[in-house]
Amino acid sequence: MVWFLQALLKIVNTKHKKLKEMKDFKVLLTVLFIGVAVLTNASPIFDIPPKIFDAMKVGNAVELSKHFNSSVELVILDKEDVYSKQQAEQILKNFFDKNKTKNFSLLHQGGKEGAQYAIGNLETVSGKTFRVYFLVKESGGKPLIHQMRIEEE
Repeated sequence: MVWFLQALLKIVNTKHKKLKEMKDFKVLLTVLFIGVAVLTNASPIFDIPPKIFDAMKVGNAVELSKHFNSSVELVILDKEDVYSKQQAEQILKNFFDKNKTKNFSLLHQGGKEGAQYAIGNLETVSGKTFRVYFLVKESGGKPLIHQMRIEEE
């Protein structure tokens, strides 16, 4: 990268005669170089694993629970509590048994460094639609579900 900038500066030196323009161009290149260096060293925002959405599409509580934190705040309809990973899996399995999944569509996702959220609609075979919210945070370098909400729409 440094050699590229040096070569670019040589070309500019031969093409531009005015000293002011040259100084301005060097300042611009320096700012760009520093900006690229800072951006490449910044911590990237992680993506929510697509397997989470795939598991929702088929109502697979076992696959979904692989992405749970060790404890999960789970809100399903009127039932709200913090559960262990195993308890949350069983509660979701019961929900999916009662509400056979037809499809899950992602409506929106966003967040900031260290935390992401997703909002989607879960359609059931019976015609009901549920709004689903996920809060995913990095734990031990892995994105894990810390909170999940399922509400009737």
